Amino acid sequence: MSKRLARLNEQLKREMSGLIRTQVRDPRVGLVTITGVDVAADLGSAKVYVREVGGSEDLATTLEGLAAAAPFLRTSLGRVLHVRRIPELRFREDRSYESAMRIEEVLLDVLPEDAPTDADPEADAVPDPGDKVEDARADKVE
Repeated sequence: MSKRLARLNEQLKREMSGLIRTQVRDPRVGLVTITGVDVAADLGSAKVYVREVGGSEDLATTLEGLAAAAPFLRTSLGRVLHVRRIPELRFREDRSYESAMRIEEVLLDVLPEDAPTDADPEADAVPDPGDKVEDARADKVE
C-alpha cells in the first residue's frame, strides 16, 4: 500500500468518526467505532470496518443505518477533504477482535502451564553485579 493511500485511510477514518458521532441522525446508528478504512487503489470504493461500542447484538441494523447514511457521509467528506474523488463507502463488521481472542485462547491451550509469565518478576531477574562484588569481599575479610 502506498503512503498516499495509508494517509487517506487514516484521514477518512478520523473524519468519518467525527461525522457519524455528530452529524448522522439515523436512529439505527448507535455508538460505533471505526476501526479501519481500506480504500481501493483506484479510489472508487472504500471498505469501512466498524464495531459497535455496546456489543454486536444489533450490528446488522447499525450497518443498514450506516449504508443509508453513506451518501450524506460522502457529500460531507467531499466538503472537508481535498481529494478529487470521494470513494463509495461500504460498511463492514470488524471481526479482527474476535480473531485475536480466538488466537489467544489457542495459545493458552498450547503453552505449558509452568511457563514464566509477566506476573512473575523474579523469573527473568538479572543478578546485580554489585552483589557478587560484595560477596567476594566478604569472603576475603574472613
